[in-house]
Amino acid sequence: MTDPAAVVDVASLRLVFDGPPPLAVLDGVDLSVADGEFVSLVGPSGCGKSTLLRILAGLLAPTSGTARVHGEPVGVGRAAFMPQRDLLLPWRRALDNAALGADINGVPGAVARARAGELFGRFGLAGFERAWPSELSGGMRQRLALLRTFLLGRDVLLLDEPFGALDAITRRDMYAWLQQVWLADRRTVVFVTHDVEEAIYLSDRVLLLSPRPGRVVADIVVDTSRPRAPDVVTEPRFVAMKGTILAALEDSR
Repeated sequence: MTDPAAVVDVASLRLVFDGPPPLAVLDGVDLSVADGEFVSLVGPSGCGKSTLLRILAGLLAPTSGTARVHGEPVGVGRAAFMPQRDLLLPWRRALDNAALGADINGVPGAVARARAGELFGRFGLAGFERAWPSELSGGMRQRLALLRTFLLGRDVLLLDEPFGALDAITRRDMYAWLQQVWLADRRTVVFVTHDVEEAIYLSDRVLLLSPRPGRVVADIVVDTSRPRAPDVVTEPRFVAMKGTILAALEDSR
């Protein structure tokens, strides 16, 4: 059953790659995400989290079932997709990289760069407009890639492990920063991560996927108030929720 009130809605979704032998990646996935909700997908490696995000981005077609954004079948450009790698173009300066998606979508170059420039401070990049990607730290590159994703102008963001390549300290700084950006903007986010702490900190709900073929086996509401301070990760309720999710992941193996 689909949820007519959901911004993102997936029902009975299956994906099987042709063989030989055939490989079932997703089997019977059902999920919905409300307007302005931040939902994380967590599960073991190979369970189909990133594949599901690519289906929502319109980059893969499911074998059966439905996937909709704003009630319409998914398609390229209907939601803004940020892959695991930042994919910054080394020959374009930071400002031009940020404006790339808007350029491709037909926004005049000067307008796209002006919009990007207005947000450089908010994304922690002020003063680096003319920097080359090679001159930016890992965290700055990810903020720049996320800015480019924001500038696509979509109200649904699909973020595939954007902080996966960063060290632990930088990751914690980044998800605290992302919370601030999201609270100011309140777009609908579907976020893939392997980091349970990161998922709880950022999310309204955490969806657990089973081992391949992936399906949603738990839907956990994060009822901690926002904004969440960095030290919330040490609070008993947070620690207990993390333990519950880790135990559920272990049980699903």
